[in-house]
Amino acid sequence: MMDSSSNLVWHDGLVLRADRERLYGRRSIILWFTGLSGAGKSTLARAVEQRLYELRASSYVLDGDNVRHGLCSDLGFSESDRSENIRRIGEVAKLFLDAGIIILAAFISPYKRDRERVRSLVAKDDFLEIHCSCSVAVCEARDVKGLYKRARSGVVKDFTGVSSPYEEPVEAELVIDTGTLSLDSSVELVLQLLRTRGIL
Repeated sequence: MMDSSSNLVWHDGLVLRADRERLYGRRSIILWFTGLSGAGKSTLARAVEQRLYELRASSYVLDGDNVRHGLCSDLGFSESDRSENIRRIGEVAKLFLDAGIIILAAFISPYKRDRERVRSLVAKDDFLEIHCSCSVAVCEARDVKGLYKRARSGVVKDFTGVSSPYEEPVEAELVIDTGTLSLDSSVELVLQLLRTRGIL
């Protein structure tokens, strides 16, 4: 039986990424926010998105909870499902990149191999890993959903930081101590990274 993937051909459009970047006046890039639940990934990504909007830069946040409402609603939280979740998001982020948009992907993405897999999908300068570094204690204190409490009581299984591991990045392009830094200061660090890389 023939593998169906062997019949697939990638089709470039008549409008290329470079054309869109010229139209928007800046380069597209993937900003990958990783960290524990409660570390402030989504909050920071949305605040950066707001600032980018004010700067007239086209951007979009891919948020873990939002994606699991649709694209990844069939996945659980086992190690294999987490890997598949990140694989799918990586492919979506790659499409957004081609569309000339600054992508802000906010996912726990606990396994290094999965983050590296996404990084390998695009050119070296198209992926910036941002580690939202925050202690479990601070994350737990911020836990408005009560997930840590439910994980510690055994109700929630495979919970990162409690019953499932989180592999911290060792070579992230930016590490932000979201446990002590203000949101405004954290946003400025991300914007400074984008300026340094020639995105802004």
